[in-house]
Amino acid sequence: MPADGDLGEAAAVLRTGGLVAFPTETVYGLGANALDARAATRIFEAKQRPTFDPLITHLADVADLEPLVGPVSPAVAALAARFWPGPMTLIVDRPEEIPPIVTSGLDSMAVRVPDHEHARRLIAAAGVPVAAPSANRFGQLSPTRAEHVVRGLGAAVDVVLDGGPTRCGIESTIVDARGEHPVVLRLGALPVEELEKIAGPVTVRPGSSGQPVAPGTLAAHYAPRTPLRLVSGAESAGAGGAGRGYLAFRDRPAGDWAAVEVLSAAGDLTEAAARLFDALHRLDAARVTEIVAEPVPDTGVGRAVNDRLRRAAATWDPAAHQ
Repeated sequence: MPADGDLGEAAAVLRTGGLVAFPTETVYGLGANALDARAATRIFEAKQRPTFDPLITHLADVADLEPLVGPVSPAVAALAARFWPGPMTLIVDRPEEIPPIVTSGLDSMAVRVPDHEHARRLIAAAGVPVAAPSANRFGQLSPTRAEHVVRGLGAAVDVVLDGGPTRCGIESTIVDARGEHPVVLRLGALPVEELEKIAGPVTVRPGSSGQPVAPGTLAAHYAPRTPLRLVSGAESAGAGGAGRGYLAFRDRPAGDWAAVEVLSAAGDLTEAAARLFDALHRLDAARVTEIVAEPVPDTGVGRAVNDRLRRAAATWDPAAHQ
């Protein structure tokens, strides 16, 4: 369904326990009624997601936060006032109304207000908070177009709202500001430098290989089906070869590569982030035997791009590609 049309049907599907994939400014989300434990369980089933990995709850408006979770700390309130709607997720205490399945049994909850008109319209029309991780199979590439959702999840989703390509192209930045000093639990579309203008110095916590404390923080994640190898600036990627693909930041590589994707010929990190998953989807579809990826400058949103590339490459096995 077009995301800019009448959202009444999709909202009704959410209210009655169904799954709706919808665009946000970051990636497409797979939404369910966050107050309905059975509906939230359907998300885990559709994504084949382990129930130990918590979900993000989406709200239609900043004003909806405290009626759901109660009073929040001054730091949380300040960040919400400045960056919502926007690509920032905040960690708050889980209210009783939210079933434990949504937070994977944690006493905390991840919550945000998306900066996408149709997403907020959908949530408002549904009249319930919406739990929504990325609309893809667990651990695989996040979807930035409706066709990525259809190709990845198919009939597991009741409704897919097509809002075209997403603007940011990578997931939200997750921040825990409940303590004395804010902690970034996942790098994302909101650069750390912007957070620090409001919150002061923040700590960036690396991903986990065990029980996640926030969504999307596992060490191996966001991966194409094709093995991906991340090369450093000093490391040679080789000269291409039959069956190999290459993900470049701004310059096409030398050599005979089977498929090449350039994230930003202008060297623009915002454009590179917006194109990252779409480019990886195309390389994956090209049926290459290996994807070689180079990092981008590790500043601003580039830090989040490199974070996704490292997680995507975490399962690469050198022995299988000798």
